[in-house]
Amino acid sequence: MSTQSIIRITKEFKFEAAHALKDYDGLCRNIHGHSYELKVTVSGTAIRDENSPKLGMVMDFGDLKKIVREEIVGQFDHSVILYKKMPAKLISDLKDQFERIIITDYNPTSEEMLVDFARRIKARLPENIELQYMLLRETVTSYAEWYAEDQTD
Repeated sequence: MSTQSIIRITKEFKFEAAHALKDYDGLCRNIHGHSYELKVTVSGTAIRDENSPKLGMVMDFGDLKKIVREEIVGQFDHSVILYKKMPAKLISDLKDQFERIIITDYNPTSEEMLVDFARRIKARLPENIELQYMLLRETVTSYAEWYAEDQTD
């Protein structure tokens, strides 16, 4: 068996969150919620060390799960996500009433959330593992995708 084969593995996650889009020209300017589904795909070569408990794995699914839960799901689940340029009084009032308010440097669209998630996940991956793909589904029929090959940074 070749030790150079690149293999992709994917782990799926679910979380609930609400957001509002600043200055949007439709209903999504109002706070509303989604049952988000996130798929994360990484790639690498399988571990060939016969003494490793991870022999044959690109990455332990449990290790990937830990990273995504700590960086994304654990923080965003059951939260309200708002752009920092939303009205200060709104942000203040929500923070006074609720615990899980996330203020972002971006308008929290699925597209921008994926860019944020990619940055967070890539910073935690082992050096021999590459983030390849992510899909963030916000409704049954609507999702955004992030591909490593499309990135310029």
